[in-house]
Amino acid sequence: MREMLTGGPLDVLTGDYLAELTMLILGRERQKDPARGYATTFLRQLDDTLRLALERGVRIVSNAGGLNPAGLADAIRTAAEKQGLAARVAHVTGDDLRTARDWPVQTLTANAYLGGGGIAECLRVGADIVVTGRVTDAALVTGPAAAHFGWRADDWDALAGAVVAGHILECGAQATGGNYAFFTEHDVRRPGFPLAEIHPDGSCVITKHPGTGGAVTVGTVTAQLLYETAGARYAGPDVTARLDTVRLTQDGPDRVRVHGVKGEPPPPTLKVGLTRLGGWRNEVVYVLTGLDIHPKAALVRDQMEAALSKRRPAEVRWTLARTDHADADTEEAASALLRLTVRDPDPEKIGRAVSGAAVELALAGYPGFHVTAPPGKGSPYGVFEAVYVPAAEVPHTAVLPDGTPVTVPPPATATHLAPVPEPPLPPPLPPGPTRRAPLGLVAGARSGDKGGAANVGVWARNDDAWRWLAHTLTVDRFRALLPETAGPPVTRHALPALRALNFVVDGLLGEGVAAQARFDPQAKAVGEWLRSRHLAIPEELL
Repeated sequence: MREMLTGGPLDVLTGDYLAELTMLILGRERQKDPARGYATTFLRQLDDTLRLALERGVRIVSNAGGLNPAGLADAIRTAAEKQGLAARVAHVTGDDLRTARDWPVQTLTANAYLGGGGIAECLRVGADIVVTGRVTDAALVTGPAAAHFGWRADDWDALAGAVVAGHILECGAQATGGNYAFFTEHDVRRPGFPLAEIHPDGSCVITKHPGTGGAVTVGTVTAQLLYETAGARYAGPDVTARLDTVRLTQDGPDRVRVHGVKGEPPPPTLKVGLTRLGGWRNEVVYVLTGLDIHPKAALVRDQMEAALSKRRPAEVRWTLARTDHADADTEEAASALLRLTVRDPDPEKIGRAVSGAAVELALAGYPGFHVTAPPGKGSPYGVFEAVYVPAAEVPHTAVLPDGTPVTVPPPATATHLAPVPEPPLPPPLPPGPTRRAPLGLVAGARSGDKGGAANVGVWARNDDAWRWLAHTLTVDRFRALLPETAGPPVTRHALPALRALNFVVDGLLGEGVAAQARFDPQAKAVGEWLRSRHLAIPEELL
């Protein structure tokens, strides 16, 4: 926050603190203390920067209120008073639907994704700080932009442009070179944070403060645009943004112009994120060194399966990672990892029953027996589920700095939008010599999670590479390159204006990140796995 406030001019500083896993963590905190449930890290940062923000006239908008935005607003007022500061603090509420409906048993949190209308109401009356509960990440930008430019609720194109800007900003340095496929081309040791210069028509320029690290290029912005999205429509509570209309233009060093975005009315329902404790989980990672890796793994499995047979957990999963190398010059390089993961609603079945059995094999197992860490008693895991409720039934409320509550009506919605037609693809490259090489030599990728689904966005960096990619990377080829996706449904979305394909793999992540059902539970590196796979690539592209 201090870097953003001192690095250059700002009107509004936003901060996105909520993810699906965060809501589960805050829900468990609220169980212990009903006065908690908000992001305390935001409050600590604000203690250090509030005076600076007020002196510079920078408004602060954040969803750090989590499950208790009113509590965070009170804590901010108290912190301001201790510093002798007069801060006009407002908050947005209404997203917490935990007691509003009969949710499944053991539901820990139930929060609707609100839009930016409440934020705009607070800023229009002069709030210095606005904290919210669960709003969409992009709402932190649509709210301030709507308040500043006086947009109506049906200014679909302008709002859609702000949604795209918000999506680009929401993950911070991911738009300035962080997690970027071609990171070796830039100095990304300490990338700065992105900012958006938004114009009255909703178009914007993505840039960063002068002198900060990283880079803002069409590539870094494309990567973030594809992150955790799906097809042409990016639906939200304020507007449905058409990602197939987004145009990106390099507008100078570290400046990318985002324009042409079209908007449509939002759907009549709001997404509600439900979290609950799904059960208990434990894990043991065995180190298998040297020769006979597969026989050693088979011995461990036979011994542990026999030990668990009397009180077998509901789920027992084994995975072998062949990280070993032949004739290795270090012990670690000579070793493979065999991972045992167990899950069950009963903590006793995954606790001492598993850790005890694992330890008892230490002197009776395969040669060189050891594990990466002592087995523990296990830990709870969470489950995320998305449901949808009518927007009109959610009490979106802006609580102004003087305490006045203002009801925010939902915008006009679309009960039906015609399907987006398949976009025309460019003509394929003419036949020519090819060479087997990694896909990542000619394409970038960025992957992420949405509940139990994973998305993998892949983009080409020039027109010829796009002509090849669009016709080569089919769903069948995608499945062949990533065998883990052979079972779940896979949908391909083409976005020619971005020279990109976006693949959505439903169910790859089980019940979401908190369930930790997979080695990479948020699919963060699936895109890099895809880029490392070899296929026949035209030599003219290499």
